[in-house]
Amino acid sequence: MRRRRLRFRAWHRGTLEMDFVVGRFADAELAGMNGEEIAQLEALMDLPDPDLFGWVVGQAAVPPQYDTPVFRRMAEFHRSGRGRQPG
Repeated sequence: MRRRRLRFRAWHRGTLEMDFVVGRFADAELAGMNGEEIAQLEALMDLPDPDLFGWVVGQAAVPPQYDTPVFRRMAEFHRSGRGRQPG
């Protein structure tokens, strides 16, 4: 249930760009996450889209409390091209 709720939140962020970034990451990674990793993703989900987007694309420095293994995986997922919108 927790994963299902988190996947829904990932695809309904508020901005289309972040729906793709976070939603695709959740689709690809959520099933294999442990409880600690899920908690890290939930903390990221509580952040405003502009802040999280800026960190993911490297436009702003990530505050230490959010520079978690899950954030780094999400950023790498996006930068590798797997989290981008096709086209």
